[in-house]
Amino acid sequence: MFRPFEARAKAPELMDDLAQGGADLREALRHLRRLNRLFAASGRTLYGVARLWEQAGRPKRLTVLDVGAGAGDVNAALLRWADARGVAIGITLVDRTEEACAEARAFYAGEPRITVMRRDLFALEEAAADIVTASQFVHHFGEEELPGVARAMLRASKWGIVIQDIHRHWLAWTAVWLAARLVSGNRYVVNDGPLSVAKGFRAADWERLRVQLDESGFSYSWRPLFRYVVTVPKADGLWTGPDGKEAGSFERDQR
Repeated sequence: MFRPFEARAKAPELMDDLAQGGADLREALRHLRRLNRLFAASGRTLYGVARLWEQAGRPKRLTVLDVGAGAGDVNAALLRWADARGVAIGITLVDRTEEACAEARAFYAGEPRITVMRRDLFALEEAAADIVTASQFVHHFGEEELPGVARAMLRASKWGIVIQDIHRHWLAWTAVWLAARLVSGNRYVVNDGPLSVAKGFRAADWERLRVQLDESGFSYSWRPLFRYVVTVPKADGLWTGPDGKEAGSFERDQR
């Protein structure tokens, strides 16, 4: 049952195989919402978005693009957060599988602030949203691919990016191994849940990425329940004021 965690696991997850899918995958996405609630995943993404929003001067308009969104359920907390602060928010959920897009559309049926788009991260337009987020997504990529993933996210953002992912630790692995079997018998969840922890990160991994990106604002922090939150603001990132016009930049606002 136990395994070494010094290095990131390299085995692909079942969800990485685009030849599979169908009803099993849609069921897995629904069951993963249970794990996200159990491990409070939404709070970690919200923490990072709030940091960039604060740095941008608390504008009253905000657009977020969530890559590898799956069913996108962690973004429900962002909607509530925006409501509490009077922020007009628009969120685009991006995934490359139709199963994920279908689950996201069903989950947010009737919510006009949510848009669902089937697309690959590397095909996103430049400056597509103020903030680009990735919630438990980047662990699907190998170490050599991570800088390209982060740069693609930065390119698609106006202000910067938020990465929320799993701390690679035996205790987290054990908790997910048990929880996956308690909340689901789905083969994707049972296999990919613990494997995602083994493919997760430690501080040294984020330090390596910080050096590779060479972005001065790069920061990461450990959050409860074995999560890391990484924020990378764009030094020249323009933010949008209440009137919808570009009203400043991180670089100028920090002076």
